[in-house]
Amino acid sequence: MTPTQTQTQQVLDRSPRTVVDGGGGAAGPRVRDDMTVEVALSLMAGARVDHVVLCDGDDQSTGLITLAGLAVLRDSPAYTDRIRLRDVHALTR
Repeated sequence: MTPTQTQTQQVLDRSPRTVVDGGGGAAGPRVRDDMTVEVALSLMAGARVDHVVLCDGDDQSTGLITLAGLAVLRDSPAYTDRIRLRDVHALTR
């Protein structure tokens, strides 16, 4: 009889995840408001999250930026790769 080798293939689920901490506040990657939309989208894809916590220069949370919101913005005719998250957040207030 010939020995056989078993190969295991791992399938990674890369779908976005919602991350919320048990205290009722939002958790997830914290990013500075001077980050561009493109970098934020890349970070969200890598972290497999559907939002990031937006922070000011003093590392104080100022809001959430969602993947869905950035996707809509990215598909709009007004989009440029120079738009910062602080500009997006100001538009949604």
